[in-house]
Amino acid sequence: MSTVNTSFEKLQNYEQRSLAFEPGQVEGQIRNGEWAGVIFRIGDVRLACNIEQVHEFLPIPAYTPVPGTKAWLLGLANVRGNLMTVVDLAGFLSGQRTTVSVNTRLLTASLRGRPVGLLVDEVFGQRHFVSNEGKTPHLPNNSPLKAFVHKQYRSGSEVWQELDLESLFATTEFLNGAAA
Repeated sequence: MSTVNTSFEKLQNYEQRSLAFEPGQVEGQIRNGEWAGVIFRIGDVRLACNIEQVHEFLPIPAYTPVPGTKAWLLGLANVRGNLMTVVDLAGFLSGQRTTVSVNTRLLTASLRGRPVGLLVDEVFGQRHFVSNEGKTPHLPNNSPLKAFVHKQYRSGSEVWQELDLESLFATTEFLNGAAA
């Protein structure tokens, strides 16, 4: 009978903890240095962006090309009544256009208060990382990501490069999508 009481007490404890839980509560995460990231890939590179920098990810909306812009600036899309700039992230970084597939997604973020969508090869979802476990990234010297990736994280056998959208959005090249 003591097993029944112990099991019942465990269930009561679980109930009390679940009632005390508030969605979105991050106090414990901050103490542990934990952050949530949206994980995705461009080509063979696995990347993570802090979830606070990404609004959502969605299938590629219809967009209208804008004349006189660089090839990586794909155009403008109407997403739920908001005009969004659509950028091919791989095209910007390497000059090679993203091959669109059923897995291709648009990561949406804000650039100076305006919506911008970054075309990526695939979004895997969300993963949690611990800040103090971040290491110096191992990227080739000629990698176009070098200026935008400051840490990498290991999760099992996978390595995730942390892409800093603020650094990306602050570059003159990204801000100037006009063709030369």
